[in-house]
Amino acid sequence: MGLADDDEAKRRIKAFEQGLARKKWVVGQNLRIEYRYAKGDPDLMHRFAMELIALRPDVIVAHSTPVVAALLKVTHIIPIVFVVVSDPIGSGFVESMARPGGNVTGFTILQPTIPGKYLSILSELTPRLSRVTLMYNPESVPGAGAFFTGAFFDSAAEFKVEPIIAEVHSAAEIESAIVKLGSKPGGALITVPDNFLTFHRDLLVALTAKYKIPAIYPYRYFAEAGGLLSYGVDVIDLFRSSADYVDRILRGANPATLPVQAPKKFEMVINLKTAKALGINVPRVVLAAADEIIE
Repeated sequence: MGLADDDEAKRRIKAFEQGLARKKWVVGQNLRIEYRYAKGDPDLMHRFAMELIALRPDVIVAHSTPVVAALLKVTHIIPIVFVVVSDPIGSGFVESMARPGGNVTGFTILQPTIPGKYLSILSELTPRLSRVTLMYNPESVPGAGAFFTGAFFDSAAEFKVEPIIAEVHSAAEIESAIVKLGSKPGGALITVPDNFLTFHRDLLVALTAKYKIPAIYPYRYFAEAGGLLSYGVDVIDLFRSSADYVDRILRGANPATLPVQAPKKFEMVINLKTAKALGINVPRVVLAAADEIIE
């Protein structure tokens, strides 16, 4: 896991183990699972990759792009099922979506065009939108951020807003970027799937509230923590689905021939309490599109 061993990680693990149980794989009976939680730390990812390879498991489930990259530095033999990876082809994990070709297959999340969707939502929420920051840690996202930045710049031109890139590597850099963004009106924040930002989600939510910045996040747990709005894949569903590929590999399937799966379930969650605190009157069209509204 690229995350810490927190409540969100526990929800994902529960869904994964439930999916396995449906396939008659039960921990403590005919299955053993070793967990490692990297807390968004690349050094821990590499250390844990070595530890897990030494255990010679039958299959490894790898959460996020940097975790898969760390594992592929030490094995091209043990089957790997990835979850929450944006660009498996561009990252060099698979040859194609239909036929991965190596020891890796799995489940993708957002397309590179997602910043355009986020900007569209922000323009509905913030009529005087003039500047938007795209924040990420280049060590935690595909192509060091290039996977998302092209669409971000194109969409910013379409919506006539100033695009700002904030590459952050520490809590201090997150705070500095948000303080700068909030120094004048008309700013908003976009975050993409990123272990580092997920680990610092409470800080992000607190700072955007303090500096009155509308922000869109990729996962519902940001909105549950007090973030304005989330739009993205139902990650719990992905973890539950990943159990199917683990089952097939344990029964002899070759990951090279198991197609990479695109997400099927997306969800938008709006925190109305946060919207009111920011002085945002959420339009009916946005409310109607929400899967859940937190009041």
